[in-house]
Amino acid sequence: MNKAYLGLGSNIDDKRKNIDMAVDMLRNSKDIKIINISSYYETEPVGYHDQDWFLNIVVEIDTSLEPYKLLEFCNYIEEKLKRKRIIRWGPRTIDVDILLYEGFDSEDEKLTLPHPRMTERAFVMVPLYEIAPDIKINNIDIKQIIKNLEGEGIRKINYDG
Repeated sequence: MNKAYLGLGSNIDDKRKNIDMAVDMLRNSKDIKIINISSYYETEPVGYHDQDWFLNIVVEIDTSLEPYKLLEFCNYIEEKLKRKRIIRWGPRTIDVDILLYEGFDSEDEKLTLPHPRMTERAFVMVPLYEIAPDIKINNIDIKQIIKNLEGEGIRKINYDG
């Protein structure tokens, strides 16, 4: 089994339900074991601003899937939850991104790991820090990365139950 971190986000319809359905699909896979799930965070959209704020989480998993097979499974989840790719960085029912995959770095067209823009995004780094406070990305301590992101619109959402 290999450790990986996934970023999930939604800003269409029932955002929490969309994320929870994606987490259930991960949980129901025989090839994936969920280790940890961050709190929910409400975040400003990046890139294309004329849309609702996002709800985001980060999920730590152990998986027997190789990186490209995990990518296929993430795309399958997006397809099942009716993700439409119309506007880059636009509204979406669900987004499931591989952020990090233990022992695997890649810079090809299909899969770039670590995720190429993760260190620029509070909606990834803050929930990742919550569940993996000692992690380094490209040999930089996550605390330092988050310091550089101060001021980005992000707030923790507490749901009852």
